[in-house]
Amino acid sequence: MSLFARIATVSFAVLLTPVAAADLAESVERRVEAVMPEVVSWRRDLHEHPELGNREFRTAGIIAEHLHELGMEVRTEVAHTGVIGVLKGGDGPVVALRADMDGLPVTELVDLPFASKARGEYLGQDVGVMHACGHDNHVAILMGVAEVLAGLGDELPGTVLFLFQPAEEGTPDGSVGGAELMLQEGAFDDVLPDAVFGLHVFPYPAGVIATRPGGLMASSDSYKITVTGKQTHGAVPWAGVDPIVTASQIVLGLQTIVSRQLDATLTPSIVTVGKIDGGVRSNIIPESVDLIGTIRTFDADTRLDIHDRIRRTATHIAEAAGATAQVDIDLGYGVTRNDPELFQQMVPTLRGVTGGQFVEAQQTTTAEDFSYFANEAPGLFLFLGVAPDDPTLVYPNHSPRFYADERALPVGVRALTALTLDFMAAN
Repeated sequence: MSLFARIATVSFAVLLTPVAAADLAESVERRVEAVMPEVVSWRRDLHEHPELGNREFRTAGIIAEHLHELGMEVRTEVAHTGVIGVLKGGDGPVVALRADMDGLPVTELVDLPFASKARGEYLGQDVGVMHACGHDNHVAILMGVAEVLAGLGDELPGTVLFLFQPAEEGTPDGSVGGAELMLQEGAFDDVLPDAVFGLHVFPYPAGVIATRPGGLMASSDSYKITVTGKQTHGAVPWAGVDPIVTASQIVLGLQTIVSRQLDATLTPSIVTVGKIDGGVRSNIIPESVDLIGTIRTFDADTRLDIHDRIRRTATHIAEAAGATAQVDIDLGYGVTRNDPELFQQMVPTLRGVTGGQFVEAQQTTTAEDFSYFANEAPGLFLFLGVAPDDPTLVYPNHSPRFYADERALPVGVRALTALTLDFMAAN
């Protein structure tokens, strides 16, 4: 009997006799092993045909057809292209499992026979499209979990919601999408899950699972500061008010918010300026300059405090120069926070699934809209290691050279399957 089966036997024994639990565990393990060739095939096909957010029409069609074939109730076009499958078992708990579907505006540079050559339009520009964040793995894994759990029939103790979500990476035209819109369009209206699980591939060693209680991934807000001065000839700057110099001073001022104004012992925080846009030629001081950036933190009060400090810093520096600063802050994803009790309950399952390759993750200032689902029900989000053994092939998510080692795929399928069944058995 495999390690997964032995662990599952212990967990399932809450509801079943030892013999019945062992039989169920062995059945699950056989189904996992049987579905893996399909999971690999799905993943490679999806990798070769990525689609940008709210444009995942082909991907959604493949998913919906698969869930229909498994006999589920299927809802499509949720939040534009999202797919929800409902698998009904016994009268036990309801578990939601989520996978995001969208690719990124990145031109792939990995030498693979199934490398993406797809093109798309992003903010009016023709771009390459790639699963540079590994969402192809997420979809393939969850399709595999759906097949395993659907195969249990009456032995499934509860109900599973399969959430295939579009636009986690945002949308190519700035429209609304993602987890927030799925919830607005009723993803949890019929039944509120007792727990929601998700995973994300990450450049940990292949097969490692990493997570932590509490804040795992940061909140993510964006801001735009428009500095308005007075346009003049570049040779006579005293005849105007230079918004470029003023914007430069604001950039430096923003860096003191984290480094000099916040309590460094409280929570990690970041204020980044990612874009400066202003001016048309060398000898004209322009009328205005735009600064665009991102804000990351793990604490709700600190998040709002940073917003206030950005507004104050920008407006006061601008006023001192005789300019004005308009500050607009858009709330983005909240902190991806794992429910501490759920984390403690499921740690033995994760240790068993990985054969001991479970580690407590460090916080990361990247962000995830899984946070919206975890705000509605107790959530647990995992990092699944996909880094190959060869260090020259290891690149971060969002790189055009991001490469996912497929040895991690069965670990992902086992993890979400075991989390679902063990949670149902214990609750």
